[in-house]
Amino acid sequence: MLPFFAHMALSRFWTFMLILSIGYVLVMLGTGRQYSLGMLVNGKQGEALVVAERDSAAYKGSVFLSDLRASGESGLQRGDTLYTLTNTGVVRATVGKQPADGLFATCRNTITDLWLPLIGYLTFFCGLLNLLIDSRAMEKVARVLSPVFHRVFPELRKDHPAYGFMTLNFAANFLGLDSAATPFGLKAMESMQEDNPQKDRATNSQIMFLCLHAAGLTLLPTSIIGYRAAQGAANPADIMIPTIITSFAGTLAALFMVAGKQRINLFNWPVMLTVLGISGVIGGLMAYIGGLAGVAKFHFTDNLSNGMLLTIIGLIVGYAFLVEKYFTAKGTNLFDSFVHGAKDGFTTGLRVLPYMLAMLAALSIFRNSGLMGIVMDGLSWAMAQVGVSKEVIDAVPVALMRPFSAGGSRGFMLDAMKTYGPDSLTGQLSCLFQGAAETTFYVVALYFGSVNVKDSRYTLGIMLLADLVCVITAVFVVRLYF
Repeated sequence: MLPFFAHMALSRFWTFMLILSIGYVLVMLGTGRQYSLGMLVNGKQGEALVVAERDSAAYKGSVFLSDLRASGESGLQRGDTLYTLTNTGVVRATVGKQPADGLFATCRNTITDLWLPLIGYLTFFCGLLNLLIDSRAMEKVARVLSPVFHRVFPELRKDHPAYGFMTLNFAANFLGLDSAATPFGLKAMESMQEDNPQKDRATNSQIMFLCLHAAGLTLLPTSIIGYRAAQGAANPADIMIPTIITSFAGTLAALFMVAGKQRINLFNWPVMLTVLGISGVIGGLMAYIGGLAGVAKFHFTDNLSNGMLLTIIGLIVGYAFLVEKYFTAKGTNLFDSFVHGAKDGFTTGLRVLPYMLAMLAALSIFRNSGLMGIVMDGLSWAMAQVGVSKEVIDAVPVALMRPFSAGGSRGFMLDAMKTYGPDSLTGQLSCLFQGAAETTFYVVALYFGSVNVKDSRYTLGIMLLADLVCVITAVFVVRLYF
């Protein structure tokens, strides 16, 4: 029975999230605690939540109505409630803001804000990856990496092309280039899927790769640094070293948990030397970056990440030009090879859209129903009972939201920095939760959906445990570092 439940984990989560959220909000409506269902369907994130409406005639001749008319468009604030008078003569009471876009807005924004940009990234980078394949560079990369990768992915043959795709994916994540990492990762999954004997069931290698990808070892959290700079942090880049440490701990946790599950022996020279080598590179860069001033630090990290991306693109095209004879032998050229690969990227984008849409729509209803808020409040209360400090609890919403929604957790992070200050422990910890973790449920749906794998086995459980390791590590690192 255990394999069956593992097989159904993501499906059950998605189903229960929808049913419970809709059921909860209908009960709230029936008991008079929910005024309107419109915001679940048509609302937009950040809009005022309407809790009551009455015709202004009901207040005729009252001081309240006179004050309300005098307040104009700004409205009249009474406690937590804001009263406004509409052009149609309706007195509207609002409390708080809508936490997420409604269902229709989510469906639209998934296409315009997520899927279309993803299509662009996939089209371009898959074109580059096809140059690597046709120039036979991927074969050479696979041979170089096989001593290490074959021990971590023992079910893959030593010259498997997935090694090259995974390397590019890890490198892009390492440099904080999420947009570039996704196409490389999807190609790695497709490459491993070709050797999958059970097409609807995740292989051990696919699970290992996805868990390592989701752990997200990050050297340059450029977006987090930018958010901190916008919020007026004294040293926006001071979050870099804690992010590296936290994401490294999550990556090692994912590696050893999956290896233990798959009975892979990691205690061998190639793997240990690689881990030590990566640790050395991280340590050296941390030491150098730590010696830079605030502006110089941000400038260096920005140029390093984007410079490495441009260097990789230049090396791929340059190498393909040097071995153009391979393209000629296949009856093609560099440009046609790029276009052919780009077409594959577009096809991949079409495949992943339904999985993106299904997960994000369910999360929209879950958040707007108020059920997610209840879950978060309950967990925060439980943490307070075991002695967790208020500063940590105030940052917990970011950690709880991160596996579900990058946009939602980003909103909590920005709110925490605005409320408590970017240099407060809560503000710093919120940034660390955001920068050192991944949108777990979205990633599982996206990557396995791209290859039509329905049985993700134990992937989700280990990814969530790795997220928990990142959260625990982040709390200790922030207290020690700051």
